[in-house]
Amino acid sequence: MNETPPTLYKWAGGIDALKKLTDCFYAKVALDPLIGPVFKDMGPDHPDHVARFIAEVFGGPTDYSDRIGSHARMMRHHLDRHLTEAMRRRWIGLIQDAAEEVGLANDPEFRSAFMAYLEWGTRIAVETSKGGATVEDGTPMPKWGWGEVGGPYQP
Repeated sequence: MNETPPTLYKWAGGIDALKKLTDCFYAKVALDPLIGPVFKDMGPDHPDHVARFIAEVFGGPTDYSDRIGSHARMMRHHLDRHLTEAMRRRWIGLIQDAAEEVGLANDPEFRSAFMAYLEWGTRIAVETSKGGATVEDGTPMPKWGWGEVGGPYQP
């Protein structure tokens, strides 16, 4: 029997699990001396927007694209932020901590796919944050699964 595996969205626990993750994560970010200042002006809806973005990327509902914006719009939030590798690594560490704290699925297959997406996405964020970077309209929304790769990224 060859069953189709569930989406990463479904395996993670759906939007409720992703909202718990982003709420916990951004609470940690707000207190962090390295990356907290980058997010000091974020609106109260930012964690929800990020949860919806991850949900869509992981095969869930298209709420982000339908109600909030495109992948290009999300990428533009990073323009001229001058993110560093140290900031990227802190972001990764804090979201891993939040995933553990909220009990996000922790089997090796899910966590491998989850971390692969975060590594890929945060590296694009760093590249996009450099002075002079641009983002073209029509940048497709990433779709992440159990083994797909997203790249190569072409700035």
